[in-house]
Amino acid sequence: MIKRITAVLASLLLSLQAFALTPDPNFFIYLCFGQSNMEAGARPAEQDLGFNDPRFSFMAAVDMPSLDRTKGNWYTAIPPICREGNNMGPVDFFGRKMIEKLPAQYRVGVINVSVAGAKLELWDKDACADYLAMEAADPSRSWLIDMAKAYGMNPYQRIVEVAKIAQKSGVIKGMLVHQGESNPDDDLWCGRLKKIHDDLCHDLGLNPDEIPILAGELKQAEEGGVCAAFNDVVLSHLPETMHNGYVISSLGCQSQGDQFHFNTEGMRLMGYRMADKMLELQGFAKPETRTITLKPKKLGIEVSPTLSGVFFEDLNQSLDGGISAQLIQNYCPMSFLTPTPPSSPGQ
Repeated sequence: MIKRITAVLASLLLSLQAFALTPDPNFFIYLCFGQSNMEAGARPAEQDLGFNDPRFSFMAAVDMPSLDRTKGNWYTAIPPICREGNNMGPVDFFGRKMIEKLPAQYRVGVINVSVAGAKLELWDKDACADYLAMEAADPSRSWLIDMAKAYGMNPYQRIVEVAKIAQKSGVIKGMLVHQGESNPDDDLWCGRLKKIHDDLCHDLGLNPDEIPILAGELKQAEEGGVCAAFNDVVLSHLPETMHNGYVISSLGCQSQGDQFHFNTEGMRLMGYRMADKMLELQGFAKPETRTITLKPKKLGIEVSPTLSGVFFEDLNQSLDGGISAQLIQNYCPMSFLTPTPPSSPGQ
């Protein structure tokens, strides 16, 4: 009898251990990489403070001693989630939007291995060493080498290393990337990204056809983005290069005031759009559609039979938007103090 009880307990223990090691199918994990916008430099707005929802977590890809965080462990996604010294970025807002829209039984985890100022070659396992050797030869780029050292001088391998740990807890469902400022004229960019995607899928035992990758556009020209042409000339060809590569628009993403970076609201919008697309791809949201109804047999618009005309009085230049500084001399309401110029050079 004792032997039988012991055998039952041993079997139960093994079953519990196997259950504990089984990845949670409702824990969705996303691999993230890119340059400074993805690395995260946005200051949290008032509405972003106080977040502490365990449904959104990140796996530390580096040690963060000042925050008591250790590489390879899960933590609630309280910024920074990339490295010490970072703030918020698209990945933060992506995860928060995901758990807001997903049913309560689902959780979201992210792994962010991003390096400011780096070319896409940094995440190519076959090009990384040569690329870093080139960067190391330039003393002015020592700051980039210091960041690469945090990932053992091989960010690709660091993604694989921590992702394999993460797979014990959940299921990798996609990838997010925001990069291109350092490759703005690279015609091979889409092919490089596909190779990185496929290599990661191979090394992590994933089916590449089942893992979408979302690539965010760079800052638009109207926001002062000096690399905006990349969006049309290079990035727009991603869906042609890989059937599960999707471009996320940056239209309306506000600028931080420099040539490359989004501000907090710009990063929020980019992250939300990434989440919306991922939710759509994974069946949790319907694709956004717009409908235009044409009535070719019905010309013009409906007008009331009692309407005989329109009277409009243009007071205070209201038709032009009202009085503004652009309508006043020297852009200043005090322009009456401006001296009258001489009528001829001789005066």
